[in-house]
Amino acid sequence: MDFSQRLQQISANPDALTQIGRGLEREALRITPQGGLSAQPHPAGLGSALTNKWVTTDFAESLLEFITPVSHDVDSLLTQLSDIHQFTYSKLEQESLWPMSMPCFVGKEDDITLAQYGSSNSGRMKTLYREGLKHRYGSVMQVISGVHFNFSFPDEFWQQLFGDQAEQARRDSVSDAYFGLIRNYYRFGWLIPYLFGASPALCGSFLNKSASELNFEQVGGGTYFLPNATALRLSDLGYTNHEQSSLKIGFNSLDQYLEGLQRAIRTPSEEFASIGVKVDGEYRQLNTNVLQIENELYAPIRPKRVAADGEKPSEALSRGGVEYIEVRSLDVNPFSPIGITADQVRFLDLFLTWAVLSPSDKMDDAELECWRDNWNRVVLDGRNPELLLKIGCNGERLTVQEWGQRVFAELEQVALAMDEAAGNDSYQQTIQRLKTWIDDPELTLSAQLLNQIKQQEGIGRVGMDLANAHASAIKERDFAFYSQHEFEQEVEASNSRQTEIEQSDTLSFEDFLDDYFADLK
Repeated sequence: MDFSQRLQQISANPDALTQIGRGLEREALRITPQGGLSAQPHPAGLGSALTNKWVTTDFAESLLEFITPVSHDVDSLLTQLSDIHQFTYSKLEQESLWPMSMPCFVGKEDDITLAQYGSSNSGRMKTLYREGLKHRYGSVMQVISGVHFNFSFPDEFWQQLFGDQAEQARRDSVSDAYFGLIRNYYRFGWLIPYLFGASPALCGSFLNKSASELNFEQVGGGTYFLPNATALRLSDLGYTNHEQSSLKIGFNSLDQYLEGLQRAIRTPSEEFASIGVKVDGEYRQLNTNVLQIENELYAPIRPKRVAADGEKPSEALSRGGVEYIEVRSLDVNPFSPIGITADQVRFLDLFLTWAVLSPSDKMDDAELECWRDNWNRVVLDGRNPELLLKIGCNGERLTVQEWGQRVFAELEQVALAMDEAAGNDSYQQTIQRLKTWIDDPELTLSAQLLNQIKQQEGIGRVGMDLANAHASAIKERDFAFYSQHEFEQEVEASNSRQTEIEQSDTLSFEDFLDDYFADLK
């Protein structure tokens, strides 16, 4: 069947398109009133960063991460995220949140304090993993922020697509479908940084710590930009691991992906071995392999399954197949107080549904490199109207506009089906608004932001103005999904959970690590 036939088949049950599961993870740096990186520890009023289900930290003490539960309604999802922001601001005192993906001014690597998770073995391991990232890639690279979008189709969707199946057959069919989606994401997902990339410029303090050979222009006091860039966060300046480029992890099946992942966590790295694991009695990293643990794999999209206690991500996937996917290529939206908008969420709904219903041939390493090259072109030069993208590896080329319009023509079909299922026109409105962005690159987030940076002569001024405006907007609203009391309860409960974990440890840290990595020996 082709895309339109599959869409028609799915649309026969409205629940297949209205019960999509979504979750958001938004990262944000805490900054001082002067615009510098906060040197304060994780606020005690937010509870335990190890166990709080809504507010944690990512790489650094100053890098907050806000996590929503799974929601089946876009407005509820964004309201939950807004409430989490509101509670967080109530504990920040004079600090605010940096509104962009690329970090604010960072003086020295040592200004960035690694995230701390207490004295338990699991907490110490999380910090040691970050110590390894620091030695491998540098701390400044690790405080780049993003928004991760977790997405799953409901059982009704798979029932419409595949009909009745035995449990294992359904599991295999769902995993295969998600990997088809992932392959189409690599083929066409450059639309996401084109539309929503919001890192066309960066602070010179960041650039000084990278070995970039890109031909940057400069504005104001130390802001560097590329005229047509969309998402420098996704370029070689951002989340990259050159050691990983040789891994060749494939996406043609769950087995192929898991085999590649297992190979990566077992492959020694000469470069990382030179760092050492334990030097003068102090740990520097978990091990010297290309990946310390599976989470170190940098990818714009990941297949996921909720893991049981003590279960590694790959073990969860092997046990139960793909349950959902995590989209990792979204920049923080600097114009939203919570880093993302309803239009962005609805576009991702449309795009991911289109990607799973569209034909998706298997992909070899050479083809995957072609698609990655398209991504890189869009990231560095995506608003150039003369930019040509490859169509596979056969030499044919299309402009972003030509190819974008082809995809949008089918996205409009998905929007109509979703709106008919829900009884409104929200998705059609979204797609019509964003369609104008395809024709006019100046409407994209990266263009809007770069124009402001040029007008105000610097990324710092724009960042502080937006940070202050967002703080005011969040503080002036009322809780709409959760309550202050629920957040305070979670703070207390998270502290108790951390204490229980610390008191239940029976192994030394060394023995704990030996047990964790026993399967690698």
